Amino acid sequence: MKTMLSQIDLIIECRDYRVPLTSRNPLFEETLAGRERLVVYTKHDLGSEGRVQDSIREDIIKKWHHPSSVLFSNHRDKSSIRMVLELAQEHVTALDSLTGSRMMVVGMPNVGKSSLLNALRKLGMHKGKAASTGAQPGVTRKIATTVKIIEGAGDGEGVYLVDTPGVFVPYVPNSESMLKLALCGSVKDTIIAPTVLADYLLYHLNLYKPYVYTAYTEPTNDVMQFLDAVARKTGRLQKGGHPDLEAAALWIVQRWRGGHLGRFVLDEVNEDAINRELRDNESMGGSMSQARREQRNDRRQRTKQKHIEIG
Repeated sequence: MKTMLSQIDLIIECRDYRVPLTSRNPLFEETLAGRERLVVYTKHDLGSEGRVQDSIREDIIKKWHHPSSVLFSNHRDKSSIRMVLELAQEHVTALDSLTGSRMMVVGMPNVGKSSLLNALRKLGMHKGKAASTGAQPGVTRKIATTVKIIEGAGDGEGVYLVDTPGVFVPYVPNSESMLKLALCGSVKDTIIAPTVLADYLLYHLNLYKPYVYTAYTEPTNDVMQFLDAVARKTGRLQKGGHPDLEAAALWIVQRWRGGHLGRFVLDEVNEDAINRELRDNESMGGSMSQARREQRNDRRQRTKQKHIEIG
């Protein structure tokens, strides 16, 4: 990615609207420092209900990123995709280049980079998918070739976009941040037990509106009772009619990811939370360096032990 930056005119950084703070990768702050950037909060439709508090949150986010441009996007909504295209076109016009413009989309795993690229290509060029997408992170494994998203005017070459693999944060500051990323699909479902994710989801559902899951059971704080009811209602049963709690947990998590169990944000977004996030990331450099040193020392110790055993 770094080797291509000299050829890139604009960075489009994607973040998940449901975790606006947690899906921020401090590696990009270091690597992309000084580059012109557009921050696109994807999956807006899965985290916003158009309420007053949603508008207040979005104003806080825009203020946080100033002077960088910020857009809130749903790749299925032509109007929000058109806003991204219009901003890209404005950038090209300002460049006044005969060779067109090269842009790069970056972000955490599974935040919707490839879906955004496909939506831009479909609306801007009336062409089909150019990038593979999937429910699990890691579908894009290497930097792809450039894809045209806007036709050039006159002798201009137009606008090209480069898709990149998701880059996970090098250091997750706490267990709740990991749970948030996993619940949103930035971490493979095999990493954290589905019942643990379902328990964390149940906590947020109860904060949001407990009645959203009353089709399965009455409001509860007991995840096992919750999953037992879900398994029986949806027919996820093992031999002997015993509920398959893990299958029920995976299913209920996927239902929330699809927007079928309420649309809300997992991060607390206010001035204090943003300042906390910035402080945590400032101290992250030392933590990352320490972690790398410990890994190197551990490898040395293992190598030394092997030599002793062989000798």
